[in-house]
Amino acid sequence: MTTTITNRTLQPLAVPTEHAGMNIRLLGPPQAWQDDTELVLGSGNRTAVLSFLALHANHAVTREQLIAALWGDDPPASATGNLYTYISSLRKILDPCRHRWSAGQVLTSGGGTYRLRVRKQDVDAFRFEALREESKRHRAIGDSSTELASLTAALRMWQGTALAGVPGPFAEAQRQRLAELRLTTAERHATLLVETGRHNEAISTLRTLIEAHPTRENLAPLLTAALHAAGRADVPRRPRPPIPTEPAGHVPASPPRTGTRSPVRAGPGSLAGRETEIRRLRRAVVEATRGQGRSIRVEGFTGMGKSALLAVALPSTAPFTCRIGWAVGRELSRRVPLGLLLECMESALAGEPSSELVRQISLATSPPMGNSATAPVARVVSLVRQVAQQAPLVLVVDNLHWADAHTVAAWRALHEVTTQLPLLLIATSWPGTAEFGTAEFGTAADEVHELAPLTRAASSHLVRTAAPEPPESPELDHLVAAAGGNPCYLWHLATAGSDPNGQLPASLIRVVHAHLAPFTQPTREVLRAAAFLAAGPAADVGPGCSLSELAVVTERPTAELVELLTPAARAGVVASTGDELTFRHPVVARVLHEGTASALRVLLHRSFAERIAGAGGPPERVVTQLLADAVPLDITLTRWLTTHVEQLTTRAPRITVTILQRAHTQCTMPPADRMTLTIWLARLLLRLGRNCAAEAGWVASRTDDPDVEGEMRWMVALTCEKRGEHQTAADIARSVLHDRRVPVPWLDRFRLMQARLRRHLADRHDDWHPELGAGT
Repeated sequence: MTTTITNRTLQPLAVPTEHAGMNIRLLGPPQAWQDDTELVLGSGNRTAVLSFLALHANHAVTREQLIAALWGDDPPASATGNLYTYISSLRKILDPCRHRWSAGQVLTSGGGTYRLRVRKQDVDAFRFEALREESKRHRAIGDSSTELASLTAALRMWQGTALAGVPGPFAEAQRQRLAELRLTTAERHATLLVETGRHNEAISTLRTLIEAHPTRENLAPLLTAALHAAGRADVPRRPRPPIPTEPAGHVPASPPRTGTRSPVRAGPGSLAGRETEIRRLRRAVVEATRGQGRSIRVEGFTGMGKSALLAVALPSTAPFTCRIGWAVGRELSRRVPLGLLLECMESALAGEPSSELVRQISLATSPPMGNSATAPVARVVSLVRQVAQQAPLVLVVDNLHWADAHTVAAWRALHEVTTQLPLLLIATSWPGTAEFGTAEFGTAADEVHELAPLTRAASSHLVRTAAPEPPESPELDHLVAAAGGNPCYLWHLATAGSDPNGQLPASLIRVVHAHLAPFTQPTREVLRAAAFLAAGPAADVGPGCSLSELAVVTERPTAELVELLTPAARAGVVASTGDELTFRHPVVARVLHEGTASALRVLLHRSFAERIAGAGGPPERVVTQLLADAVPLDITLTRWLTTHVEQLTTRAPRITVTILQRAHTQCTMPPADRMTLTIWLARLLLRLGRNCAAEAGWVASRTDDPDVEGEMRWMVALTCEKRGEHQTAADIARSVLHDRRVPVPWLDRFRLMQARLRRHLADRHDDWHPELGAGT
């Protein structure tokens, strides 16, 4: 009889497995089916709960996480009760045959957590991301057709805006994340259509994407490439005059024209400290008009003012006898062979009576490049030489690091003839870009001007010039450090005229996002994770993070991280030394961190802390994540803290004080854990020269350990002595020596303290007893 009852008791405790037969769609208005029967999800908040659980399938989530997902930082007083109602309703929908007191099969609970037990392949958002990962594997082995099929299947899963109509900060953050993944997938899909020769399909797809996303810079160049490859008459080009009838290969003489203004504008504040470079560029243009050509390269990371430097230095110096051609490289410029050089020459010859040169240059770039473009490159270089022989020619390519290999080859060939012609080549690029390394680019520049980060003096001058009111020294130091010498970021920070620790200016946020836009979605995701790891107090642990730590929290191999971060390193967003990774401009990390919804920030920091702890990472890095945002401390975290507190006090005393104070005031924990943490908090405060009397007194009045009592009472007395409260310290010493409950070593310390205190209490020294203290 007893055995039967025991079996019945244990049966409900069996852990349910993942439930088959579910189909949850989140890539559009949320829908759910169970065994081909559509479920009525009901209210928006109930749907939000299901969506959160589905995107954490088979993972336990707490009530606090669900409340934060629905209401963020300001939940209503009825939040907990409402949540119970939503969970109860969902259980009736998902487990209609469940007995009231049974555990359920699909939506289970336990220990204050909830778990949706469904297979990941039954949630369309996971299937979408799985197909994306599958496409990457096909891409790695060069299987374009199978990669295209995977991406096509992934895009067909979408039924509208992800999580449409679902309320709450978590749903909004997921909407943005999934929308960006969808757009990135669509861009790659369109690129593959072009590469596999399906040009008309690509054109139709790209026009739809451009209409929906007009500010997406990568789409227009790709459409141009598709139209060009398809031979369509509607290739968006600059209007040209009628082509005169000239013998093939003849380069007509054309009157020189006034230089063309740069297509970019000088960014405010971006020319601080660049006076020397401006003078050198202007002198080079003047010398080119006198027949002395050369090649110049201006190097600098994103935001250092390369484009602004060209815009200011060149147009005002272009004499009437000089042609100037401009081109701006973008990420997809690499997909159009010789496209940048063609754009540059079209700009130089625009508006002239004859455009036969443009036609010939365009024809020279048209044939397929194949594995070698030697002949087309040679033809284009020959035509450029003929143009330069007619009149001085200045070719300017901004962002040459985005050029295709054939343009780079042509640029190198043109460099070789600058000494023979009035030909001036000016290019900007990132420092250390592979295409311009000595092995490949050789001596492809007579002069290299590096736009280094601004010095502190130049940064201070820029801030004082741009700020509405001259900042005080501490504020100035903070602004200069946040910008990391980047004039663009510094100008936006200075002109905002706000508290440097307050909200970042919207203009700066837009600029940072624009600088990060050329990177792929995975690269931006890794940068965001690195920003989260870099957030929080830098005391004891320093800024930045390690690649190994980044691998733990992103669950990506280190080699993959290096590959993803390489473009960001070339652009100057991050820098690495060995395993250490830092943001060159701390404000970029702050934009990435603060741009994430508050509730999601808390969840990510908690998750990162748990992953670092689970991997056996440095405990101070776990604490940094807990302090980076308002991560609530619960019994699990305080138990971990109790285990590692001694190690933390040695490795990171300052942040350990902060986390111990937060745990002491915010968290309910077992008395033994509270005692342990308070003991270490008192010790740390004393070591750091801070007042520990309250914490040490609390321990001394509650501990059963005589040795701990002696230590804590001595710490209280010592604190009073250091603060000049000699009478209070003497009273404590007298009490301890009278009671004699603490071990002899502590009694000896109190006797020494009495001896020190006598000179401060000379008027009462006759009352002191060398063994028991005053009054015996």
